[in-house]
Amino acid sequence: MSIVSKWSSLAPQLLSVLRIVAALMFMLAGTMKIFAFPAGMPPDGGTAAFGTQIWFGGWLEVVGGALMLVGLFTRPVAFVLSGEMAVAYWQFHFGASGNWWPTINGGVAAALYCFVWLYFSAAGAGLWSLDAALRRKA
Repeated sequence: MSIVSKWSSLAPQLLSVLRIVAALMFMLAGTMKIFAFPAGMPPDGGTAAFGTQIWFGGWLEVVGGALMLVGLFTRPVAFVLSGEMAVAYWQFHFGASGNWWPTINGGVAAALYCFVWLYFSAAGAGLWSLDAALRRKA
């Protein structure tokens, strides 16, 4: 077996690794907004005000990120999170700056998460997930 075919054979496992790492990073964005962990939101290190759009987004990131981390209800959760990130990009990054370029308007993470979660909404969670475990059990 060639190195290329061996590496390619690991794609199902690497799909799960991508989901897990992306979910951990995504959850940190939410915990910053909701719990000021590991640091609070700029500029003053606080948290999002209760009931604001950013507060709701933070909860989507914490809860949705946790579901993505364990790979439970992956397809619908990923679709919702993709939508959240599309709104975040167009409303808060493009909308606030008027500049389309993500590297200029600070929207790189929002744009990238939008398409990563959109991919998972189609691809599913991968082998290492509760979704896969539940399918094997059924």
